Amino acid sequence: MALVAAYTDWRSRRIPNWLTVPGLLIGVSANTVAWGWAGTKSALLGAALGLALLLPLALVRGLGMGDVKFAGASGAFLGPEHVLTVLLASVFVNGAMALVLAIYKGRLLEVLRNIGRMLVSLAHLRLPGPEYSLDNPNTLKIPYGIALAFTIVLYAIARARGAV
Repeated sequence: MALVAAYTDWRSRRIPNWLTVPGLLIGVSANTVAWGWAGTKSALLGAALGLALLLPLALVRGLGMGDVKFAGASGAFLGPEHVLTVLLASVFVNGAMALVLAIYKGRLLEVLRNIGRMLVSLAHLRLPGPEYSLDNPNTLKIPYGIALAFTIVLYAIARARGAV
């Protein structure tokens, strides 16, 4: 699911419902089969946590709803213990991707200035303006689904090797 989500996000900047909805159902089902009612509870809590943590960012147009649904479906597989770790790590992966893109496009100073303006807005308990949202065609946009998928794959490899 993660690899298909990354591919579709890279190609079309969308993560479709035909991937996230079955992903959620398969994650809940797999955990139920593997762990019984405890698995069902873990999958549902993981999905809810993934959705709840990213939904506010989508509501202010900082992320797309496909990213939110992908986080929820991933949470159904990972459970609440792991989805929080993966989402936090994906923020750093996404930040590294954004830094590379800003340097590549020659817009690093502009990006840093915009980050400063957004932090000042938040410090004054105000939302940043629409010029910092996905709706602005001039902003640099990083497909978060790619960062999340990459983080999920790295986390799975680390768990398989006993590193986490």
